[in-house]
Amino acid sequence: MIDRPKWIKKRITNMESIEETTAILRGLSLNTVCEGAQCPNIGECFGNKTATFMIMGEVCTRRCRFCAVPKGEAQCLDDKEPANIGIACSKLGLEHVVITSVTRDDIPDGGAGHFAKTVSEIRRQNPNTTIELLIPDLQGDWEALKVIIDSKPDILNHNLETVPVLYDEVRPQANYERSLELLKKVKEIDKNIHTKSGIMLGLGEKEEDVLKLMDDLIGVGCDILTVGQYLQPSNEHIDLKEYIHPDKFKEYERIGLEKGFKYVASGPLVRSSFNASIGMKKLEETSCE
Repeated sequence: MIDRPKWIKKRITNMESIEETTAILRGLSLNTVCEGAQCPNIGECFGNKTATFMIMGEVCTRRCRFCAVPKGEAQCLDDKEPANIGIACSKLGLEHVVITSVTRDDIPDGGAGHFAKTVSEIRRQNPNTTIELLIPDLQGDWEALKVIIDSKPDILNHNLETVPVLYDEVRPQANYERSLELLKKVKEIDKNIHTKSGIMLGLGEKEEDVLKLMDDLIGVGCDILTVGQYLQPSNEHIDLKEYIHPDKFKEYERIGLEKGFKYVASGPLVRSSFNASIGMKKLEETSCE
């Protein structure tokens, strides 16, 4: 692997809060993508008593070559999970919560109903908490997508992850056009739901590919874009080609805003759910103007 530059490294502080957050999650048998995907920001998030919940188990049915989440035989759904997430939101005092999932191609609706139940429970127990969902592509099942949309999340996120020319290598079971169509369908079904997507850099993409991807997202009405650095979880995952300098990330942020995104988070340690509340606040400010 390539040696990590200094701008990638992060110190862990506030161990007391980290331990408290971990205890809450363990006590409710909840999974987080922070742990499952080996997020570099886990210390900061747990230290600030926040987390991105990962529902429907901790084993994914797809084998994306960039992702650290375990792959294999899927687990049974936990009927108590939606209510327990509502409890966790209360215990952590979350004003904005992000819910994602492993991809469950083994379930007829891709887990759409479970997403909807989770939103319902959060609303019931935490009526003032805004909700962001980061969902898989549901294999293009737009009826399942409507189930999720009808639950009325504030933000619906679906990550493109990388540029289309790299899909066969990076996301062999995904489809770029299908993912774009999903984001387009959200706006067609409910124009009041904000949409969001994210990509990783450092996989061998070219600048013109990234700019074209931005145009594609603007073309389907995407409101928020996140751009972060790919970090290779192990030697078994797809190779990291390069570390992108922070100045380049800043340039992509500027370009994205010029192209029309309402909010762009772009930086080496940016992840789609990291500091997601900032994006929500930006959207609220924009709607008031």
